[in-house]
Amino acid sequence: MTPQTIFTLVQGQVPILVSMPHIGTEIPVELRHSYVPRALGLEDTDWHLQRLYNFLADLGATVLTPRFSRYVIDLNRPPDDAPMYPGASNTELCPTRFFTGEVLYRQGFEPDGAERLRRRALYWQPYHDALATELQRLRSQYGRVLLWDAHSIRSEIPWLFEGRLSDLNIGTASDASADASITAAVEQVCVASPEVSTAVNGRFKGGYITRHYGRPAEHVHAVQLEMCQSLYMQEEAPFAYDEERAARIQPLLKKMVSSALLACVNSYE
Repeated sequence: MTPQTIFTLVQGQVPILVSMPHIGTEIPVELRHSYVPRALGLEDTDWHLQRLYNFLADLGATVLTPRFSRYVIDLNRPPDDAPMYPGASNTELCPTRFFTGEVLYRQGFEPDGAERLRRRALYWQPYHDALATELQRLRSQYGRVLLWDAHSIRSEIPWLFEGRLSDLNIGTASDASADASITAAVEQVCVASPEVSTAVNGRFKGGYITRHYGRPAEHVHAVQLEMCQSLYMQEEAPFAYDEERAARIQPLLKKMVSSALLACVNSYE
């Protein structure tokens, strides 16, 4: 298996890289027997984000997407598997539970230490090598770069958070991963659209990708958007895309990304 079969990279012409680390929908054939049958439904996928973000080509963005499911490897977790949110429910580098807390694997088939290292080398490392290389390329070419880490999630998951999640959750690692002007630009777009609820650095502050790669002092700015799937799709199986809902949220989403990019460009001196 080569890196080119692990992920898809489409290079753009402006200083923004969009990563969608949780849209993969494949589980390798040799691993499928290890999971409980329910896992093969891939319910915790960030469904349809490529379709929702179909404006990225028009913006000239570079886009990086994985092939394999987060149930195989979570590309937004640190390689040492340290919890991203201490004190809260967390999923691991090689997740062992659904977002609802039930086990993903058949008894006795959970990945051991050697298997976790194998998956990290085979799936995680090539994705992050590509991510780092593209950020360096764009930073070298334009003097600055914006990393937009795109996610979506069901609006209510008691095992992970209490109550209903805000519609749009902007994360900049508590202002450590992006210039404040970028965070403000994105937030202002959302505030101007009161029909959606917004949180900034709330329950979702950004995962490993945002926290690790965001280095504002080096003109690399990282923003995570965790959005509720209720904005554009059916949150229960079969997880169908909702054209009407999506059409309502897409202009706002495009404006958020565009405003963040403009603020990134203007923040560079």
